Amino acid sequence: MIDLKEALNVAIKAAKKAREEILRVYALDFEVIIKEDNSPVTIADQHADTIIREVIHSHYPTHAFLTEEEDDDLRRLNSEYVWIVDPVDGTKDFVTKDDEFTTNIALCINHEIVVGVVLIPVSGEIYYAIKDQGAYYIDKDGNVERIHVNDKTLNLIMLTSKHHVTKEELEYFEAHRDVIASKEQYGSAIKACRIAHGLAELQLRFGPGTKEWDTAASQIVVIEAGGVFVTPKGEVMKYNREDVYNREGFLVANRKENLPL
Repeated sequence: MIDLKEALNVAIKAAKKAREEILRVYALDFEVIIKEDNSPVTIADQHADTIIREVIHSHYPTHAFLTEEEDDDLRRLNSEYVWIVDPVDGTKDFVTKDDEFTTNIALCINHEIVVGVVLIPVSGEIYYAIKDQGAYYIDKDGNVERIHVNDKTLNLIMLTSKHHVTKEELEYFEAHRDVIASKEQYGSAIKACRIAHGLAELQLRFGPGTKEWDTAASQIVVIEAGGVFVTPKGEVMKYNREDVYNREGFLVANRKENLPL
């Protein structure tokens, strides 16, 4: 077993270095390319992915990768250590320049996430967690705070995406106005991190629209903050799968009682 604190520091180092390139591109009039799956990509995604891989590979040359911007090398399925990376989670947020995109880096050991880092490039804020060691938040000034979900079961805040909100989410919100007081929109993994930070209580994502790199890092942050991050069947997701889609979707909440299980 590798030193997980060291792995965390490597992940944070990689995310910070990628941030420099992401912000450089963000300030430009960049080109947007539409991939085969109809999702957008920019040179920020591609360059940041290369930077992250290079930093991690320099420390852990035998570890495998699963990233959004590289062809999937299925040899990772036989690797004990796999880094799961989304260099720019929320590319539509990046393209529209609403500042609500993140860099997600997670370490998976034997199908379980043990380290997660979510960096918000525009603000410089970082959420991170190590298995069984709690979840933490670093503000833009570098101050570190241990974070926890809140214990609310009434007057809930439900979070939805700005660009990917579904009919099912909106119907659920309207059907449960007795306990859900309001709905707020945020991009990328920021939603799950806000729940971990005690700033909201519920996120529902139904269907196959996300993949492993969208959820791996924020999942461990939520769980280590005391929250719940599961499939609609109530199961904690395993990672480094052959099928990288989160086919059923996922549910995030401060407490299990608030989930539609």
